Amino acid sequence: MAAELGELTARAQAWLEADPDPLTQAALAALVAAATAGRPDALAELDDAVGSDIAFGTAGLRAAVGAGPNRMNIAVVTRTAAALGGWLAEAVAGATPALVAVGYDARHGSASFATTTARVLTAAGCRVVLLPGPLPTPILAATVRRLDADAGVMVTASHNPAADNGYKVYLGGRVSPDPGAGVQIIPPVDAQIAERIRTGPRACDVPLADDGWQVLGTEAVDHYVASTAALVRPGPRALRVVATALHGVGADTLERALGAAGFAPPLFVASQRDPDPDFPTVAFPNPEEPGALDEALALAESSGADLVVAVDPDADRCALAIRDPDATIGADDIRASGWRRLTGDETGALLGEYLLARRQAGTDPRVRVDPDEPPTVAASIVSSSLLQRIAAHHRVRSRSTLTGFKWISRVPGLIYGYEEAIGYCVDPASVRDKDGIATAVVACEMVAALVATGRTVPDLLDELSLRHGVHATAPVTLRLRDLGAVAPLLAGLVAHPPAVLGGITVTAVSDLSRGGGTPATPGVRIDCGDEIRVIVRPSGTEPKIKGYIQVVHPVPRASDLVAVRRSVGERLGLVVADVTRLLT
Repeated sequence: MAAELGELTARAQAWLEADPDPLTQAALAALVAAATAGRPDALAELDDAVGSDIAFGTAGLRAAVGAGPNRMNIAVVTRTAAALGGWLAEAVAGATPALVAVGYDARHGSASFATTTARVLTAAGCRVVLLPGPLPTPILAATVRRLDADAGVMVTASHNPAADNGYKVYLGGRVSPDPGAGVQIIPPVDAQIAERIRTGPRACDVPLADDGWQVLGTEAVDHYVASTAALVRPGPRALRVVATALHGVGADTLERALGAAGFAPPLFVASQRDPDPDFPTVAFPNPEEPGALDEALALAESSGADLVVAVDPDADRCALAIRDPDATIGADDIRASGWRRLTGDETGALLGEYLLARRQAGTDPRVRVDPDEPPTVAASIVSSSLLQRIAAHHRVRSRSTLTGFKWISRVPGLIYGYEEAIGYCVDPASVRDKDGIATAVVACEMVAALVATGRTVPDLLDELSLRHGVHATAPVTLRLRDLGAVAPLLAGLVAHPPAVLGGITVTAVSDLSRGGGTPATPGVRIDCGDEIRVIVRPSGTEPKIKGYIQVVHPVPRASDLVAVRRSVGERLGLVVADVTRLLT
């Protein structure tokens, strides 16, 4: 223990000497003193803070805010921005200096991390534009494309717990032309920037500018609202909407976008409307988490709403809840008086069907991104395969990609993409990323059209099931203390796969790390004919391993729908139990 403590205190001292922020200097010095005094909790915290460096990858950075190289702080952001600036300088060598757009949300540290980024990049010779305040991630993504910027930085931890913050990097302009313009980084760029961080100067030695960047005015939001409102076609707008921003930065922009599209202002959950980095009313600020929509559902019930819309704290994800007294497949514990939250796959299928039917009818107002490419829809490999069947029905090409919009958004000819974790790209011409606000606007158009004809969202789900079969999905998630356990677990599934899942014989096992239809990625796919599909993979942003389960069954006749749904639900429960046992 003494040797371990000595090594940790040496690393901490080296970091302290280079940390330009007196607040984190003081915090780390106090932690070292507590660990040296023999407090076990302090030693564990010190190990977590300085025992390793925060990893920079395709998700950028994401960690708890605090002192040390494994935390989000001014020193880490300074070195990351310097590495990005150096990479950009080399990528656009001999040309006009790189243009970088920087945005931030309302989390702890976000504003200072964004300003630090602007100071570092300006000193490195970049032209920098800074969004005018805490704003949704889709506005930053839209700004990168609108300005044809060479890069974008968004300071946010999205839907992570309140203690966290993060750093997303987008590329565009001269370094990543369409279809990758305005999309988050992918290999090998992430590794190249990470290497520059590793070999770069200490934070205290990085040059900083005192001015020279441009703070944008209202134009960034104005352009985003106008392009989002332009997504919808003329039609019914009578709709009563309850909305929640979950203490994030999405409320004002969501209200403006809905208003510009012709909808009445939504009724917001008042306690969750304004930004609050502590997220006081929810355990996790993620619309998918149990309890996160409780206040919204209660307000929807008391106000007679038609639809509940929830965006996560940086408003790049969107969850919907609907009235459905007879809910079975897709129902979960977030349910009150006949309300239920749609699963990410249900919303993904509904939006896909609506947008493709609208396109087929010749009433889609959206601009094509790649006019020379066949129109294509895309979903991640862990999402439901229902979108593929919907696309085939509408004679549109479909693609499966790795998880994450850094892959989905790069699909040539993309007109719509989604992943089951409530992320949807409905306007790739403007935002080449998931976009909770634009999704909400399109969803409101869809539901208003149904309401006007006396139909419901469950009616549309029934039509999809009758046409394409019942597709039911469910996740299994295991939180990990040791990420080193992931590789042996996946290798064990490949070497010794289960013979049966949910009572059905396993017919194929695929090691996703060997590639195939997508780039190689850690994970295992298990199939039981066409009826059951399970994909097991580690989370890209959190210490978790996840199982993504799908059960499919055709519906011979309309009168069989209820019985098929019941049977599929039972089978899904059996597979969930089996996969849970495999992962624990």
